[in-house]
Amino acid sequence: MKKISVVIAGRHSTSICLEEEFFFELKRLAYIRRQSINDIITEIDKTKRTANLSSAIRIFILKEVMKETQKH
Repeated sequence: MKKISVVIAGRHSTSICLEEEFFFELKRLAYIRRQSINDIITEIDKTKRTANLSSAIRIFILKEVMKETQKH
C-alpha cells in the first residue's frame, strides 16, 4: 500500500492509501489526460457514490482501464 497526500478542489488536503498497481494506473491516467493527480481525484470526489475516497478511486481506475480494453 502506498499512502499519498492530495489536495481536493485546490483547498482540502487529505491522504489516500492505494495499492502500488492502482497508484501506477492513476499516474498513467493523469499523464494520458494531461491532468494532475489532484485534478483527477477532485473529479472523482465530486461524483463518487461511496464515502470512501480510496474505494472510489479504485472503481474509477477500473472503469477507465475497462474502457481502454474495450477499444482494442
